Amino acid sequence: MKEIAYSKQSLKTLRRMPPDLAKKIMAKVSQYAHDPAAQANNIKALKDSAYIRLRVGDWRVIMDDQGNVLNVLKIGARGDVYD
Repeated sequence: MKEIAYSKQSLKTLRRMPPDLAKKIMAKVSQYAHDPAAQANNIKALKDSAYIRLRVGDWRVIMDDQGNVLNVLKIGARGDVYD
């Protein structure tokens, strides 16, 4: 299992959203860190980038899956997260 590190920006977003949604997103990230194949149909590599995105409903989680640490860089709504 990989260690999960959340950026300041992603933690701020999680604190501002409804608690049940934040728990759901954190559970999906944890599930991916434990077994990447479990979320295979919700993971996609981003074009021209080393990052990946995890789809959780209408929310997107931008992550860096390099090495032993899974870095959660950004969490945002479907259209706004890629800016």
